[in-house]
Amino acid sequence: MSAQNFTISYETFDGIEDLSATDKILCLKAKDALASSFSPYSKFKVGTAILLADEQVVLGSNQENVAYPSGLCAERVALFNIGSNYPNAVIKTMAITAQTDVFKIVNPVTSCGGCLQVMIEVEKRQKSPIEVLFYCIDGQILKVKSVKNLLPFAFVEDRLGW
Repeated sequence: MSAQNFTISYETFDGIEDLSATDKILCLKAKDALASSFSPYSKFKVGTAILLADEQVVLGSNQENVAYPSGLCAERVALFNIGSNYPNAVIKTMAITAQTDVFKIVNPVTSCGGCLQVMIEVEKRQKSPIEVLFYCIDGQILKVKSVKNLLPFAFVEDRLGW
């Protein structure tokens, strides 16, 4: 047996004012995406804004369903929209935020495992890293330079053809 270690690299920012102009705008667009969230069951809105290499921004929000497994997270709504409508687009950066009236969110909300798996596959397919910003409204922001930092043991099966 041998023990192995890996390091997860990320940056923290105390608030939105500390971000670059581009990252700040993307976080604010993620906040705007909260308006289209359909979350009557959880009351937990999630919004994402994705910056493409051509500078276009695509938004997504979580969409719930009374049959809970039928809903979809904001990240996947936006990523599948890009896959369907802009199949050759390259994603540069994603900003993700959340909001609820049920309690105060005091830390950045991170993506679920299902979203991370989709994000890593998109990153691998486009052969370039995707930066991810986790934006806590009126709070801290976490920034990673690649989805690989978020899912170091991603399911990857090269024999499936990609």
